[in-house]
Amino acid sequence: MQETNQSSVTEFILLGFSFSPKTTPLFFSAFLTTYLLIILGNGLIIILISLDSHLHTPMYFFIVTLSTLDLGYATTTMPQMLAHLASQKKTISFASCVAQMYIFLVLGVTESWLFAIMSIDRYVAICHPLRYKVIMSPWLCRVMVLFCGLWGVISALVYTVFAMRLPYCGPNKINHFFCEVPAVLKLACADTSVNDQVDFILGFSVILVPLSLILVIYINIFIAILRIRSAQGRLKAFSTCASHITVVTVFCVPAMVMYMKPGSEASPEEDKKLALFYNVISAFLNPIIYSLRNKDVKRAFLKVMGWHRAPE
Repeated sequence: MQETNQSSVTEFILLGFSFSPKTTPLFFSAFLTTYLLIILGNGLIIILISLDSHLHTPMYFFIVTLSTLDLGYATTTMPQMLAHLASQKKTISFASCVAQMYIFLVLGVTESWLFAIMSIDRYVAICHPLRYKVIMSPWLCRVMVLFCGLWGVISALVYTVFAMRLPYCGPNKINHFFCEVPAVLKLACADTSVNDQVDFILGFSVILVPLSLILVIYINIFIAILRIRSAQGRLKAFSTCASHITVVTVFCVPAMVMYMKPGSEASPEEDKKLALFYNVISAFLNPIIYSLRNKDVKRAFLKVMGWHRAPE
């Protein structure tokens, strides 16, 4: 194999999960079903909100953005994982690995900051309901989402450049089901301590900062909720917050553990389980937790299906 300045490895082998031959078809079916449900759930949310003008509000604009990110996030990794489960060939080219790593990081970082933006939306809706539509204007919502996307593009570029500038001269077996930075760095033929520092610093800016912002905002939200005199009003506000807190926890906590711990402390099997949480399980649960149990979305679904009923 011809050696280049950057790497002598032209392809990687993704080891994936260690399933026995007997259980592999079962797990393949489970992952395939989950992926199809991710497409169905998130796709349905996008279609319903796009078709129903009553759902053209800031909150649902952010939910559409979240569903779009989840679709891309899962599609970046799951089709390849399913293909590798179904065949003996588990290789991925160097260029494809870099592309997968970068796209995955762009979507992940963008989603992390989107959760913080969504908490701001909930704060304005609960604490300043009369000025909600004025403050959360369509222009401001688009700017907020654009900020999330730009931060994702820049952060992912730094992550990827620092990871792939290292020499990879063999072995080429990645103990993961996709090209994630911590797993790929273990194959580098050089000291990765600088990468660990970069990962920690970036992890602070793309995970800890949004989480801290969410925490501060929710402290103010809970103080405001406790001032609501109506028990029904408090319950409704808490319900909205509970949904958001749940999806943030499922996504951000495993991602923080993955990207902010030193590479020397990483366990391949634990890393794969953590990645499943913020890559697959999060994308699967978000439509259920955040939207499909929502009365407005259910009403929009009945309307689209022609089963419209009189407003309650």
